[in-house]
Amino acid sequence: MIDVIVGIFLLIGSFFALVAAIGIYRLPDVLMRMHASTKAGTLGSSLILIGCAFFYTDAATTTRVVATIIFLMLTAPIAAHMLGRAAARGYKKSTLAK
Repeated sequence: MIDVIVGIFLLIGSFFALVAAIGIYRLPDVLMRMHASTKAGTLGSSLILIGCAFFYTDAATTTRVVATIIFLMLTAPIAAHMLGRAAARGYKKSTLAK
């Protein structure tokens, strides 16, 4: 039964990681690409890590998984915000130069 749960988490997580990769490739704007990579990438990584926590049921692995998910949830929005600000400032400078 645990193998089925692990497989479901891994499949759903890899699906969201694939959606993030396709979003980075297909979306036209930097801000849209940034949104796709942070939202779907964080969700996909978190689901894959949860699947690993179910597979390796010891406390050390579960603690690392929880810490990694918290780290992803805290740092991904900040990184996306910084990338968005840098892209917006770059766009303003390029439009003013024309």
